[in-house]
Amino acid sequence: MVLLTPGPTPIHPRVQAALGKEMRGHLDPEVLATNRRIRAHLDRLFDPGEGALLAALPGSGSLAMEAGLTNLADEGDPVLLLVNGTFGERMVEIAHAYRLDYRVLRAEPGQPIDPAAVEQALKARAYKLVALVHGETSTGVLNPVEAIAPLVHAHGALFMLDAVTTAGMVPLSMQRLGVDYAFTGSQKCLSAPPGLAPFALSQRGRECLGQVRGWYSDLSRVAVYWEQEGYFCTSPVLLHYALEEALRLALEEGLEQRQQRAARMHRVVLSLLQELGFSAYAAPEARLPTVLVVRPPQGWSEAEIRKGLYTRGVSVAGGIGPTAGQVLRLGLMGEGARPEPYRAFFRALGEVLGVGGLERAFEERLGLAMA
Repeated sequence: MVLLTPGPTPIHPRVQAALGKEMRGHLDPEVLATNRRIRAHLDRLFDPGEGALLAALPGSGSLAMEAGLTNLADEGDPVLLLVNGTFGERMVEIAHAYRLDYRVLRAEPGQPIDPAAVEQALKARAYKLVALVHGETSTGVLNPVEAIAPLVHAHGALFMLDAVTTAGMVPLSMQRLGVDYAFTGSQKCLSAPPGLAPFALSQRGRECLGQVRGWYSDLSRVAVYWEQEGYFCTSPVLLHYALEEALRLALEEGLEQRQQRAARMHRVVLSLLQELGFSAYAAPEARLPTVLVVRPPQGWSEAEIRKGLYTRGVSVAGGIGPTAGQVLRLGLMGEGARPEPYRAFFRALGEVLGVGGLERAFEERLGLAMA
């Protein structure tokens, strides 16, 4: 099966090989040494500055989202949630469950969050925490973190960034932007197996630790394992090996090079799809390079196309939340942003639509883009 969903993504043979290593205990010296190397890699990935907590939660990105909201804000603390899709709405659900004093600033699905509206909200009320999804997977929108983060910092609030579909494919300097907490999922741009949520918490953010109402998501407990190398819980050792190798691969290639690779594939794939009658869901100025969200051509449903591709060995995703039943979502993260899987995609799509020559057309456009 050719996996072109917005996560999980295909994994590199080196990462697959890491999963076959000998099992060790989670406090074994070799595993603890692996963790130290992972922390060093995460420091390069997130650039959080001195004194940051760097670790990987044993769970999905949703656990890291919950941990951020619950460690950086307590019941009654004012929180501003910036929302323009399903994963922004997930932050609202978590804030409601923990009875945070939250306010929601929304943009229409397909549109980015407006920095001017954020500034107005920050002037109207003092917030302890502001939270934003960088790349909204449900709609394919890239939010303007470079414009929003300095506004949050200027008003003295902590800033939390969901970097699930950007970290590992887009350069991100937390200390340059003023981000206090950023997280991702191992199965997204890093192309490791699902099950770990790498994150970085700034020194300023660490000052909030110790008051969380949860237990498993208490980042001060997580720090005991990752920094003091003491017992917290039984970590998924083989996933640690795979994550280390995936991080090493990403940093060997270079984050800027990976960003260029994803953007190039996004342009080529979208241009050919548009000729076939597909249309991008996200606003042109705010398209997420790592997740391409498209409406199907007139006369076709997304379910027809998606099921037709699947029977031919290509797996893509349908819409969720505001895009449910309306779009196809194609992953361009990590090992998914390579020519080979998209050759298979266009070969299968041509059969589904009854259009010949799509694989050759893709090759020609890719060659021009590479040149």
